[in-house]
Amino acid sequence: MDAPPHSGDGGKNALLRALPSIEQLLRRPSLEPRLAGLPRARAVAALRLAVERARERLLRGERPFDDADVDAALSTLATPNLRPVLNATGVVLHTNLGRAPLAPEAVARVAAVARGYSNLEYDLDEGERGSRYAPVIGLLTELTGAEDAIVVNNCAGAVLLVLGALASGKDCIVSRGELVEIGGGFRVPDVMRQSGCRLVEVGTTNRTRRADYEAVLTPDTGLLVKVHRSNFALVGFTEEVGVAELAAVGRARGVPVFQDLGSGALVPLRGEGLTAEPTVRMAVEDGADVVAFSGDKLLGGPQAGIIVGRKALLARIKAYPLTRALRVDKMTVAALEATLELYRDGRPEAVPAWRLLSQRPEELRARAERLQALLVAQGVQAHVAAVSGQVGGGAMPLARLSSFACILKVGEPDVFLERLRGAEAPVIGRIADGEVVLDVRCLAEEELGLVAEAVAGTTRQESPP
Repeated sequence: MDAPPHSGDGGKNALLRALPSIEQLLRRPSLEPRLAGLPRARAVAALRLAVERARERLLRGERPFDDADVDAALSTLATPNLRPVLNATGVVLHTNLGRAPLAPEAVARVAAVARGYSNLEYDLDEGERGSRYAPVIGLLTELTGAEDAIVVNNCAGAVLLVLGALASGKDCIVSRGELVEIGGGFRVPDVMRQSGCRLVEVGTTNRTRRADYEAVLTPDTGLLVKVHRSNFALVGFTEEVGVAELAAVGRARGVPVFQDLGSGALVPLRGEGLTAEPTVRMAVEDGADVVAFSGDKLLGGPQAGIIVGRKALLARIKAYPLTRALRVDKMTVAALEATLELYRDGRPEAVPAWRLLSQRPEELRARAERLQALLVAQGVQAHVAAVSGQVGGGAMPLARLSSFACILKVGEPDVFLERLRGAEAPVIGRIADGEVVLDVRCLAEEELGLVAEAVAGTTRQESPP
């Protein structure tokens, strides 16, 4: 420790002035073993971080600089900011945790194209420039029944692109009951206005009829818009116009129908507690001219906004200037192609999100009991209980997933979870009724030991010898 603490502002200022310079630390003999072999830039960055942390402590009246601060700073720099975590929340499509995990086939495909060059925009048959969307267009049209497709960076971008390309300067008619807010405070009305179209609201929050749309159709109408309420539900005294009926209205007046489907299921999902969810093919067959949906929700692929629909309308979308600004990279194309191939081959169970959602309660109970045994072996008391999880990611809001979890009784649950997040393998759990809940639905078998080790380490911090 460089100097003992002093009381009063004068002592604090003296300690601040006494903080060592970076050059002094680089020459300090006690730090040579720690810094040996490191690139100078990394060593300097670690020392600056250590000194800055010491300065912040001193301003709070805490201890001054110590060589151990350098160890902590080096550890911080060696730890990636974006790293894997263990999801013990029971939320499958957890937006804050990256939504859908990728299938091994998708991960391998990403690695293959990321480590070198690829034919991202090169036609190997013709020997000339090609389309980056070519690898997935055929798969998407086959799986959805649409005539054409394009992929952009997320579904909000897809909606913005569709509205801008097809209805900028025109009216877009949408039910008041479908003017939803998506994650991060982004609202559908704001996205629609940003596209340059004029928002025309019809109906009421809970009831909208066909006549409401027909009453406001004019030569200035560019689109009839249908927004799937994937992140909330209206129940009770409600009425809405389905896609098929809305498509009949559009065909009679020559106005295209655009459906923002959001969650993007390609096949029906079956599992205890799940609710019915429209598939993309259903929307196309019901007559939607253009459909947009997410790649990283129920589809179980990478983050992407997928647009399918009539070829003539997709041609306008592809030619729209904003398309280039929203385009996806080679790794997204690779991951999406590999994921779509699993659906094409009749193997949806190979998609992790699909598999996690369709697990049977008995297998979840058995996994929770295995986690409990590992915890007990580490000296941690826990009991297994039935719990209810969520689909997450703005999908199936009424679904309640029957699951099982290990329940821990600790003194301060918030502090305990904070320390779990700080483990070498961060564990993300939740609190219910004042207890720590570790839901096993999203935990792989090989992750149970890591969870047990993290919990045991955190428990030892809670009860020091």
